[in-house]
Amino acid sequence: MNLCSKCYRDLRVKEEQAASAKAVMEKTLGMKSNHLDGNSDVIGPDFEQSGVSSVSSDSSSSAAAASAWSEPVTVAAVHKAANRCFTCNKKVGLTGFNCKCGSTFCGRHRYPEDHSCTLDFKEAGRSSIAKANPVVKADKVGRI
Repeated sequence: MNLCSKCYRDLRVKEEQAASAKAVMEKTLGMKSNHLDGNSDVIGPDFEQSGVSSVSSDSSSSAAAASAWSEPVTVAAVHKAANRCFTCNKKVGLTGFNCKCGSTFCGRHRYPEDHSCTLDFKEAGRSSIAKANPVVKADKVGRI
């Protein structure tokens, strides 16, 4: 790749940011799969292709690779902003409600039924009870 140490370090940082942004996007796509109706295939390969092209590019096109990497990171940063409702995009500020699914909602969409939460609360409750209360079995008593 013929990169100097500074350019190589910058490239590694951008790769790590892209990997974390990809994980956030996959999580977001998993939560919003009901709303996207199959658009996750369109977003996924484009993101991976931009990563492959910037890794295979030489030092002369490192500026183009930097612009390709900065775009997905800004999308992830917008999703992390917890001052807007995830459903209606209304500004909530300090009055926002955090759901167990990881998103922030306004007063109208704070209940799981109102924002079609994908988190299975029954299974989460069952697993937490199972972890807190292990099964206790008595030893078998031998016959006399």
